[in-house]
Amino acid sequence: MSEKLKLKGKIRAYLQAPLLLGLILALVDVWMYIFDIRAGAVLSGFLIVYFVTVICMMAFARPSINAELVNFATEYGQIQKRLLKELELPHALLDEDGRIIWMNRAIERVLGSEKEVKNKKIHALMPEVKPEIFPQPGETRELELSYDDKDYKLKMKRIGLRDMAALTEADPGDYNGFLYAIYLFDTTALNVALKEVDDQSVVVGLIYIDNYEEALDSVEDVGRSLLGAFIDRQVNQYINSVDGIVRKLEKDKYLVIIRKSALVRMKEDKFRLLEDVKEINIGNQISVTLSIGMGLDGLSYAQNCEFARNAIDLALGRGGDQAVVKSRNNLFYYGGKSQHKETNTRVRVRVKAQGLEEIINTKDRVFVMGHRNGDMDSFGASVGIRSACVNMQKPCHIVLDDVTPNLKPLVELYQSHPDYEEGSILGSAQALELAEGNTVVVVVDVNRPIITECPELLKRCRSVVVIDHHRQGAEVIENVTLSYVEPNASSACEMVAEILQYINNGVKFKGTVADCLYSGIVMDTQSFTAKTGVRTFEAAAFLRRSGADVTRVRKMFREDAADYMAKAEAIRRAQVYRKEFVISSCTSEGLKSPTVIAAQAANDLLNINGMKASFVMTDYQGQIFISARSIDEVNVQLIMEKLGGGGHMNMSGAQLANSTIEEATAVLKKTLDGMIQEGEI
Repeated sequence: MSEKLKLKGKIRAYLQAPLLLGLILALVDVWMYIFDIRAGAVLSGFLIVYFVTVICMMAFARPSINAELVNFATEYGQIQKRLLKELELPHALLDEDGRIIWMNRAIERVLGSEKEVKNKKIHALMPEVKPEIFPQPGETRELELSYDDKDYKLKMKRIGLRDMAALTEADPGDYNGFLYAIYLFDTTALNVALKEVDDQSVVVGLIYIDNYEEALDSVEDVGRSLLGAFIDRQVNQYINSVDGIVRKLEKDKYLVIIRKSALVRMKEDKFRLLEDVKEINIGNQISVTLSIGMGLDGLSYAQNCEFARNAIDLALGRGGDQAVVKSRNNLFYYGGKSQHKETNTRVRVRVKAQGLEEIINTKDRVFVMGHRNGDMDSFGASVGIRSACVNMQKPCHIVLDDVTPNLKPLVELYQSHPDYEEGSILGSAQALELAEGNTVVVVVDVNRPIITECPELLKRCRSVVVIDHHRQGAEVIENVTLSYVEPNASSACEMVAEILQYINNGVKFKGTVADCLYSGIVMDTQSFTAKTGVRTFEAAAFLRRSGADVTRVRKMFREDAADYMAKAEAIRRAQVYRKEFVISSCTSEGLKSPTVIAAQAANDLLNINGMKASFVMTDYQGQIFISARSIDEVNVQLIMEKLGGGGHMNMSGAQLANSTIEEATAVLKKTLDGMIQEGEI
């Protein structure tokens, strides 16, 4: 075999050098004959001896040289093989199906002996390494995984055997086989170190007392200082128990500094401080509630502080009595189970009304819009804002694309008024054409940009004002000039009715505008039976004095026979789940607004004794719409947020795409089971 080897490269050049030198010497010999024949003859004799010696050496020594080269290559290959086998980096080769065909000793210490593991598929040993993630030609895949209580980073590369075969004497032809090479890097120690560093990172928190003044007012004078001391003690004890720092900023505000590991413990006990403070009772008739905002994982301490401020604003905007944890990419909510009482003071309303008046005065044009598939509350609030703009002599347009059947009577009533101006109601396309220059858009009855009547209008207008009574979620309208979100209000129409009393020394309007605002309150309060407070009735009384016709409004709420029977059928189908939840479905066939009928059915189902919450589903426009209702025992907003929706504590909803009624029911039941198990309900 060694005799057949063909030498090449530098070795071949070294072996051919004596022949080349001999040829040069022969040329010198010819030249010598010209000058001296005897010298040329002597040199010729030397050349003969030289060539005979070189030829003999090449003829007899070549096989031994080849043999030595073969031995060296063999020993070199064995050394490489041994080094690869003994390499401390776990390494293995897989075939096209992911079976282990070769492995070194380092990976044996991870996966097991070669006899036990060889020819097994890597997926059977490491479930994370699925065939779907195997790399394509030219790719290198990386994967973080855990195996036998250790963390590893796996790198996988595809090796084509066609190119390797071409390097040998074999003809690869159409051969396209390949192997997979995998490498395991132990990252356990690194991950432990990173986790320790992450656990020690700073978390900034803010704690606000939601109803400090109201709670103090419900205590006798001698007990007021004692109530404040008890609250301070509860807050300090709780933060000290997790090795944190707390400092009182104001009489009802605290700054908290803790480690991230401490925040994990606070999450595990569901922010127990929220419930501990409620138990303080020294004669106060109103339970004290807190709002907590935590910021973490920012790029700087200042950003963590900003996250904490955003979180506390979100907690307050959602009604208080809850904790919100905000990082760069996530938001988490805890608590928010209690029913909040509305405040009797109107200071905030007056401040917001004055701010709105100043904004409108500085703008050339005003747009006002609600949510998609508008209802009486969003349209009534829009009419109220337009009435204020007209009173201030500012052009204002209501943006409304589709008029739902339930909203149609109210829109026709508004348009039939003698003072109605053409162009007061515009579609989204027309509004976008006019939204140029110094304009403002007032958003009512919604605070999520994606479900507004025209999301693009929010980007076109220089200023945005939000007036809403829904609790805020993670998705909010950005760059808001003025925000008035009051979850304790019964409806957007109630909020607008209060604002109108403070704009421009009190806005005077006709009975039709009062009818629109009154209709919104009646709809959202279910004829003053749900979520009503003192200010709700005061707003209704103000609208009555302004000319609202109760009889005319009631006629607009009458239903078609088909709608009435569909609602009755939904009530008949109702099923009780876990003895305290009622679930049903409503047909959408032949109904103009099946979602409204589903919501009405959910309201009626709450009249069943012992039911804490009701859920009615309807298949409409390719989606499953869920209407959730409760009285005061369950926060249905938290349930609907688990399904991607939101709303109020006792009136919420969600939409499920690519689903059926049966599948949506199963998802809802699973969500209820999980929340009950976790103590969220």
